[in-house]
Amino acid sequence: MELSSQEIVERLNGTRAGTLWEALDISLVSADKERVVLSMPIGPRHKQQAGYLHGGISVLLAETAASIGTALNIDMEEQMALGLEINANHLRPKREGRLTAIATPIHRGRSTQVWEIRIQDEQEKLVCISRCTLAVVPRPPEAINPLMASSQASE
Repeated sequence: MELSSQEIVERLNGTRAGTLWEALDISLVSADKERVVLSMPIGPRHKQQAGYLHGGISVLLAETAASIGTALNIDMEEQMALGLEINANHLRPKREGRLTAIATPIHRGRSTQVWEIRIQDEQEKLVCISRCTLAVVPRPPEAINPLMASSQASE
Protein backbone atom coordinates (compact mmCIF):
# COMPACT_ATOMS: atom_id res chain seq x y z
CA MET A 1 0.00 0.00 0.00
CA GLU A 2 1.49 3.31 -1.12
CA LEU A 3 0.26 6.44 0.65
CA SER A 4 0.63 10.00 -0.60
CA SER A 5 2.53 12.52 1.52
CA GLN A 6 -0.78 14.20 2.39
CA GLU A 7 -2.33 10.87 3.49
CA ILE A 8 0.71 10.16 5.68
CA VAL A 9 0.45 13.62 7.28
CA GLU A 10 -3.28 13.23 7.92
CA ARG A 11 -2.98 9.72 9.38
CA LEU A 12 -0.06 10.44 11.70
CA ASN A 13 -1.35 13.83 12.87
CA GLY A 14 -4.69 12.10 13.48
CA THR A 15 -3.08 9.70 15.98
CA ARG A 16 -1.59 12.36 18.29
CA ALA A 17 -4.15 12.01 21.10
CA GLY A 18 -2.62 10.62 24.28
CA THR A 19 0.94 10.49 22.89
CA LEU A 20 4.12 12.52 23.22
CA TRP A 21 3.14 14.24 19.98
CA GLU A 22 0.11 15.71 21.72
CA ALA A 23 1.96 16.51 24.97
CA LEU A 24 4.75 18.33 23.13
CA ASP A 25 2.59 19.71 20.27
CA ILE A 26 4.56 17.96 17.50
CA SER A 27 3.05 18.08 14.02
CA LEU A 28 4.04 16.27 10.85
CA VAL A 29 4.40 18.78 8.01
CA SER A 30 5.41 16.47 5.16
CA ALA A 31 6.76 12.97 4.68
CA ASP A 32 8.02 10.77 1.89
CA LYS A 33 10.81 8.23 1.44
CA GLU A 34 13.42 10.97 0.92
CA ARG A 35 12.46 13.63 3.47
CA VAL A 36 10.43 13.99 6.67
CA VAL A 37 9.57 17.38 8.18
CA LEU A 38 8.21 17.85 11.71
CA SER A 39 7.34 21.11 13.47
CA MET A 40 7.00 22.01 17.15
CA PRO A 41 6.64 25.25 19.13
CA ILE A 42 8.93 25.85 22.09
CA GLY A 43 6.75 26.19 25.17
CA PRO A 44 7.03 25.56 28.92
CA ARG A 45 6.90 21.76 28.47
CA HIS A 46 10.01 21.88 26.28
CA LYS A 47 12.31 23.81 28.63
CA GLN A 48 14.70 22.90 31.40
CA GLN A 49 14.63 24.84 34.68
CA ALA A 50 16.86 27.68 33.40
CA GLY A 51 14.27 28.45 30.71
CA TYR A 52 16.06 27.05 27.65
CA LEU A 53 15.01 24.29 25.28
CA HIS A 54 15.97 20.95 26.83
CA GLY A 55 18.37 18.99 24.62
CA GLY A 56 16.35 15.84 25.14
CA ILE A 57 13.43 17.46 23.31
CA SER A 58 15.63 17.96 20.25
CA VAL A 59 16.73 14.32 20.44
CA LEU A 60 13.11 13.16 20.71
CA LEU A 61 12.14 15.28 17.69
CA ALA A 62 15.11 13.93 15.69
CA GLU A 63 14.39 10.27 16.44
CA THR A 64 10.72 10.75 15.65
CA ALA A 65 11.54 12.17 12.21
CA ALA A 66 14.07 9.42 11.46
CA SER A 67 11.64 6.71 12.60
CA ILE A 68 8.94 7.98 10.25
CA GLY A 69 11.42 8.11 7.37
CA THR A 70 12.57 4.57 8.03
CA ALA A 71 8.99 3.31 8.26
CA LEU A 72 8.27 4.76 4.83
CA ASN A 73 11.19 2.82 3.35
CA ILE A 74 10.31 -0.66 4.63
CA ASP A 75 7.46 -3.14 4.30
CA MET A 76 5.29 -1.74 7.10
CA GLU A 77 3.08 -4.83 7.19
CA GLU A 78 6.03 -7.12 7.96
CA GLN A 79 8.62 -4.79 9.56
CA MET A 80 8.98 -1.89 11.96
CA ALA A 81 11.71 0.61 12.87
CA LEU A 82 13.25 0.92 16.33
CA GLY A 83 15.86 3.46 17.41
CA LEU A 84 19.28 1.86 17.81
CA GLU A 85 21.60 4.85 18.31
CA ILE A 86 21.32 8.62 18.19
CA ASN A 87 23.71 11.50 18.63
CA ALA A 88 23.01 15.20 18.71
CA ASN A 89 25.06 18.35 18.66
CA HIS A 90 23.16 21.22 20.25
CA LEU A 91 24.43 24.28 18.39
CA ARG A 92 22.22 27.17 19.49
CA PRO A 93 20.21 27.70 22.67
CA LYS A 94 16.55 28.63 22.26
CA ARG A 95 14.00 30.02 24.70
CA GLU A 96 11.03 30.48 22.38
CA GLY A 97 9.90 30.17 18.81
CA ARG A 98 9.26 27.18 16.58
CA LEU A 99 11.50 24.29 15.63
CA THR A 100 11.47 22.45 12.32
CA ALA A 101 13.17 19.06 12.02
CA ILE A 102 14.18 17.93 8.53
CA ALA A 103 15.29 14.30 8.22
CA THR A 104 17.02 12.87 5.15
CA PRO A 105 18.44 9.37 4.66
CA ILE A 106 22.17 8.65 4.65
CA HIS A 107 21.89 4.84 4.41
CA ARG A 108 18.86 2.63 3.78
CA GLY A 109 19.84 -0.99 4.27
CA ARG A 110 17.79 -4.12 4.87
CA SER A 111 18.47 -4.29 8.63
CA THR A 112 19.53 -0.72 9.51
CA GLN A 113 18.96 2.80 8.29
CA VAL A 114 20.85 5.98 9.14
CA TRP A 115 19.22 9.40 8.93
CA GLU A 116 20.56 12.94 9.34
CA ILE A 117 18.23 15.36 11.09
CA ARG A 118 18.71 19.11 10.96
CA ILE A 119 16.65 21.05 13.49
CA GLN A 120 16.30 24.73 12.74
CA ASP A 121 14.45 27.70 14.16
CA GLU A 122 11.99 30.01 12.44
CA GLN A 123 14.90 32.02 10.95
CA GLU A 124 16.31 28.75 9.53
CA LYS A 125 19.27 28.92 11.93
CA LEU A 126 20.57 25.50 12.89
CA VAL A 127 19.71 24.66 16.52
CA CYS A 128 20.72 20.98 16.52
CA ILE A 129 22.14 18.44 14.11
CA SER A 130 21.61 14.78 14.78
CA ARG A 131 22.30 11.38 13.26
CA CYS A 132 20.03 8.47 14.09
CA THR A 133 20.52 4.77 13.36
CA LEU A 134 17.39 2.64 13.29
CA ALA A 135 17.04 -1.13 13.36
CA VAL A 136 14.60 -2.68 10.92
CA VAL A 137 13.00 -5.62 12.74
CA PRO A 138 10.10 -8.04 12.16
CA ARG A 139 6.76 -6.51 13.18
CA PRO A 140 5.10 -8.44 16.03
CA PRO A 141 1.41 -9.12 15.33
CA GLU A 142 0.35 -6.94 18.29
CA ALA A 143 2.40 -3.89 17.20
CA ILE A 144 0.21 -0.92 16.27
CA ASN A 145 0.97 0.77 12.97
CA PRO A 146 -0.69 4.21 12.77
CA LEU A 147 -0.08 4.40 9.02
CA MET A 148 -2.05 1.19 8.50
CA ALA A 149 -4.74 2.02 11.07
CA SER A 150 -7.67 1.99 8.68
CA SER A 151 -6.70 -1.42 7.24
CA GLN A 152 -5.95 -2.82 10.72
CA ALA A 153 -9.34 -1.69 12.00
CA SER A 154 -11.12 -3.59 9.25
CA GLU A 155 -9.30 -6.89 9.97
